[in-house]
Amino acid sequence: MKKQILLFSVALICLFNITGYTKEIFPINIAVEFTDHAASAYVAFHKGWFEEEGIKPTFYSYVTGMALASALGRGDIQAAYMCLLPAITAYANAKVPIKVVSGLHKHGYGLAVNAEKVKTIKDLEKPDIRIGCNKVGGPANAIIHKTIEKYNLDRDKILNKIQRMNPAAQIMAIRMGRLDAFFNCEHWPAMAEDAGFKMLLTSQDVWPGMQGSVLVVREELIKNHPEIVKKLVKVTKNSIEWIKKNPQEAALIMSEQLQITGDKSYPSDLPKGAQKLKVTPETILRSMARIEHSFCVDKAEVQKSIDFARQYGYIKTGFSAKDILDMRFSQ
Repeated sequence: MKKQILLFSVALICLFNITGYTKEIFPINIAVEFTDHAASAYVAFHKGWFEEEGIKPTFYSYVTGMALASALGRGDIQAAYMCLLPAITAYANAKVPIKVVSGLHKHGYGLAVNAEKVKTIKDLEKPDIRIGCNKVGGPANAIIHKTIEKYNLDRDKILNKIQRMNPAAQIMAIRMGRLDAFFNCEHWPAMAEDAGFKMLLTSQDVWPGMQGSVLVVREELIKNHPEIVKKLVKVTKNSIEWIKKNPQEAALIMSEQLQITGDKSYPSDLPKGAQKLKVTPETILRSMARIEHSFCVDKAEVQKSIDFARQYGYIKTGFSAKDILDMRFSQ
C-alpha cells in the first residue's frame, strides 16, 4: 500500500509539471512614472496579477517621463509604463530599441491656475504671471504649445518666463505662493487644486484625441521572450478594465502607492520636503476622472505626436508611427 501511495504521489507531481501547475517565475525590471498615468501597472502589482502570470516585476519609479526616457537607455530596463512623447524622443534621439505594445490612456494633462490672478487664458501673457512646467520634451510642455496655438497667445511672452522644475517641486512652489499657473500631467494638477488652484483647461480642450501613456518594451524582450510580452499586455488590459469598473477602489490603491515616504523605492529626484505632500483617495479619484483609460492605440494619433515632436524640435528627424508600434500582442 505504501508503495502504491508513493507511486501515485510521483505521478501527481509529474502531472502537475506537464499541465503547467508549476510556473517558472520570470524576473523583469519595469520603469513607471510616479503618477496615476501608470495606474494599470500599480494596480496590477498591488493585486498580484503579474505574479499570477509568472512574472516577478521590480519597479523603478521616475517623477517625469523625460527622466524615465533617459533611464530606458539602460539595458536592464526591459519595459516601461510611460507617456508617449518621451517614448518617441527616446526612440528617435537616443536610438533606444523599444516598441509600443499597448495603450494605457488618452489625455491626462492640464493647466491649473491661481484663479484670483489668472481668470482667462489670455492672462497668462501678463508679465507678473509665473508659470511652472516640466522640462522641454514632455507632454505637459506640448500642452503649452497647443494652448498658445489655440488661443493665439504671444509665444515669447509665455515661453520666456516658464520656470522648469519637476512636478513635486512645483506643488511646493504653489503652496509657498511662488507660482500662478501650472502645466502638468495628472495627478499633479489635482494636487494643485488641493493647494487652492483651479483647473482652467485640460488636454481635451486643446488636443482632442491625444494619446497619453503607453506600455513599451525593449525589442530584445519581444525577440527572446514574446510570451512574456503577451502576458504583460494581458495583465495591462485586464487592469485597465478593472480600473474602469472600480474607480473608487483604484483611487484608494493609487493614493497609497503615490504617498511620498522617503523610502528608497521612491524617485530619487523628489525635492527635499516632498514627504510633506499628501495625496488622498478623493484627489486621485478626481484626477483619474480626467483620464480616459484605454487599451487601444490610434496609429493616426501616434503619428500626430511624432509630427508634433519633429515640428517643435523634440526630435531631429521624423519617422512613421509603424516603426515604433507593435500591436500584435494586443490582438
